[in-house]
Amino acid sequence: MSQAPLPSEIQLHKQSRQLELVYGNEHYLLSAEFLRVHSPSAEVQGHGRGQEVLQIQKEHVGISLIEPVGHYAIKIYFDDGHDSGLFTWDYLYELSVNRDDYWQKYLGKLTAEGYERQRDA
Repeated sequence: MSQAPLPSEIQLHKQSRQLELVYGNEHYLLSAEFLRVHSPSAEVQGHGRGQEVLQIQKEHVGISLIEPVGHYAIKIYFDDGHDSGLFTWDYLYELSVNRDDYWQKYLGKLTAEGYERQRDA
């Protein structure tokens, strides 16, 4: 199994609530909401397959702080108090390159549960 590339740049855009990751010439923007609902924490992912917990009402969540964790991950502090997931470089890259697919699956789950996302005013 090959290891994902490391981002050459990481920028937090607090006003737009997005995290920008740069891999070579590729730039990826991941919203705080997207990262929050895909947190690798047990609170979100559960403790095994099929135990995932659908995250709702995260439309307006922001990122307060990002800290490096060793040479393998970052810890993201969300302004809703969530901070227990470690986003490894591999997982961040996976989220980046599969963002659109993961987002559509998330929106489908919300719809299936009858939840309608709030729109920004």
